[in-house]
Amino acid sequence: MTQTKVHSLFTDFDIDLFKAGKHYRLYEKFGAHIITVDGVKGTYFAVWAPSAKAVSVIGDFNFWQENEHHLNVRWDGSGIWEGFIPNVGKGAIYKYKIRNSSNNVITEKADPFARRCEHPPKTASVVWEDNYAWKDKKWMKNRKKNNALDAPYSVYEVHLGSWKKQVEENRFLSYTELADELVNYVKDMNFTHVEFMPIMEYPYDPSWGYQLTGYFAPTSRFGFPDEFKFLVDKFHENGIGVLLDWVPSHFPSDDHGLGFFDGSHLYEHPDRRKGYHQDWKSLIFNYGRNEVKAFLISNAIFWLDQYHADGLRVDAVASMLFLDYSRKDGEWEPNMYGGNEYLEAVDFIKEMNIAVYETFPDVQTIAEESTSFPKVSRPIYDGGLGFGMKWMMGWMHDTLEYFAKEPLYRKHHQNDVTFSLNYAFTENFMLPLSHDEVVYGKKSIVSKMPGDEWQRFANLRLMYSYMFTHPGTKLLFQGGEFGQTSEWNFEGSLDWHLLQYDVHKGAQTLVKELNKFYKKEKALHQKQFSHEGFEWIDYRDHQNSVLSYMRKGKNEKDNVIIVLNMTPIPREKYRIGLPKAGELKEVFNSDDKKFHGTNLYKNKISVSEKKKWNNRENSIELNLPPLAMIAFKYQ
Repeated sequence: MTQTKVHSLFTDFDIDLFKAGKHYRLYEKFGAHIITVDGVKGTYFAVWAPSAKAVSVIGDFNFWQENEHHLNVRWDGSGIWEGFIPNVGKGAIYKYKIRNSSNNVITEKADPFARRCEHPPKTASVVWEDNYAWKDKKWMKNRKKNNALDAPYSVYEVHLGSWKKQVEENRFLSYTELADELVNYVKDMNFTHVEFMPIMEYPYDPSWGYQLTGYFAPTSRFGFPDEFKFLVDKFHENGIGVLLDWVPSHFPSDDHGLGFFDGSHLYEHPDRRKGYHQDWKSLIFNYGRNEVKAFLISNAIFWLDQYHADGLRVDAVASMLFLDYSRKDGEWEPNMYGGNEYLEAVDFIKEMNIAVYETFPDVQTIAEESTSFPKVSRPIYDGGLGFGMKWMMGWMHDTLEYFAKEPLYRKHHQNDVTFSLNYAFTENFMLPLSHDEVVYGKKSIVSKMPGDEWQRFANLRLMYSYMFTHPGTKLLFQGGEFGQTSEWNFEGSLDWHLLQYDVHKGAQTLVKELNKFYKKEKALHQKQFSHEGFEWIDYRDHQNSVLSYMRKGKNEKDNVIIVLNMTPIPREKYRIGLPKAGELKEVFNSDDKKFHGTNLYKNKISVSEKKKWNNRENSIELNLPPLAMIAFKYQ
C-alpha cells in the first residue's frame, strides 16, 4: 500500500487569511484535489481538525483501514491536516477518521469540502473533478442588466424532487432531463429567474434540503456535478437567471456531518444557547470563529464562482440575527450591550454580502427575514446588512388573510391590502408566495380562496394580478401557477393532469401573461423599490371593495393605471379620478376569456371627462368585471 506523502497546497498567506477569517476561496485548498506529485497522479487531502491528535483518510482504496493513510498536521498552529495519496483518483470513496487529542473521542466524517457525495442514505464523500466547458458567456456578460434592481424580476421557486417525476420508473428527473423539461417550462411561462430549494447534498428527504451536510456538492439524487452545471447553463442559454437557496443558519447533527467534527465543538457554538436550534433540532454555526466565517463565505462564493449562480436566497436570516429567536427567558444571554441582537452573526452577514458583491457585483443576495430588523436590504455604508432584496413577509400574510375572507366582509378589511404600501419602500422587497404557505395544513393557494370553483379561481387570478402590479419583485412556488388544489407533497409530483381543465389552464395562462405584462411595462419594474413608482388614485372605497392606483416609470408615457374589484359584483360606470385628460386603452383584464373569466366587461377605448373625482380635475367611467383586475394606459 502506498503511503501518504507530505505535500501542501497552502501558502503562508493562505494560512494567515484562514486564521483571520478572510480567505474566501478555501475550496481551492481544502478537500480532495486530484494532482500530480513527482510524476505520480493521486489525490491531495486537507481538512481542518485542530483538536485532533491523529487524522486518517479511510476509503474503498484502503479497505476503510485507519492505519494506512495518516495525514500530517501543519506546524503553524492552523489545525490543518494534509497529505498526498498516490494513485487515488476520481470516483474514490472516502471519509476522515479523526481521533481527539484530549477525550479520545473518535469520529468518522464526510469531507466538509467534498465536491461530490454518495447517494443518500450512503454518507461518504467522493473524490471528484470535472472539466465542464461553460457555454453561457453571453449571459454572464449581460446578466448585470437582468439582475438589476430596476429590471423585471419574477422567480419560479422549485423543489427539484417534486416538480415532476418519471412516473413509469417511479424516480426523480435527472439534471439533464430537467435541462430540457424544466427549462422549457420556465421559459414558456415567461419567468425571469428560477430559484432552487437547496440542492447542496442533504441526508434527509423530509428536510427539503434545509439540513445540509455537503455544502460544496450538488445532491447526487439527480446526477453528477457537471450535469447540474449543464442545467444552469441551459437556463442561461434561454435567458433565465438561477438563484440558489443557501443555508448558513444551521446544520444537522448527523454523525457524518459537521457537528462535533474533531471531537470538539468546531463548527457549532459550544454554548447551546447560541449553538443549538430548538425548532429544527439542529446546530448553529459559531459566527464569531474566524475559520467558520471563512468556511461559510467561501461556500457562498463557491456557488457563484463554480456554478455560475446568479444569486443566493439566504434562508432563516431572522434566526441568525436574534439571540432570543424562538427562545424563552433564561434560554438566551444578552449581548455585551444588553440587547438581543446576535452581534457576531450580524457582522458575518455584512462580511458575506461585502465579499459577494465585491467579487460578483452583477448578482443578488435575497434575505428570507421575517422581522422588522431595519435596513436588511440597505448598503452597509448606510448602516444596513447589505442584501439586495428582502422577502416581504408582512405583505404575504396580510394578502393571503384578506383573500381568504368572503367578499361580503372585505369592506371591513380593506386595510389588510393597503397597509403594505405604508412600508413598501423601506426595503427592496420581494413579494413571495413560497413553499412555506402550501404545507402543514395551510392548504394550497387556490384552496384558501372562498366561494364556488369559479369564485376561487377568479380570486386566485385577482390576487396574482394584485401581486404583479404591487411594487416589488415576485416569487411564486411551483404548482401555484396553475392552481394546484392539493397541498405540496415533497414525495410526489405536481398534479399536472389538472391542466386538462379550463379553470387550471386559465390560471396558468394568466401567470404566463402577467409575467409578460410585468416584463413589457416599464412602469411595473423601473421604480419598483421607490415611492416615485407608485401613486394611489383611491384606497378609500371600502364600501365597494375597489382599489385604484398608478404605477409609474421613468417616462410618463409608460405609466399604468390599475383598478381592482375585490367582489364578485360587476361594477358598471365606476368612476375614478385621473392625473390628466386623455384616452385610455385597456391593456390587461384578468377576467378575459383566455383566463377562464366571464369576458363580459371590457373597456376598449375610454375617454376622460372634465369632472372632478378623487381630488383630481379629470375622471373616467369604467366597467369593472367581478373579482378582477383591469389595467389601462393613455393612448
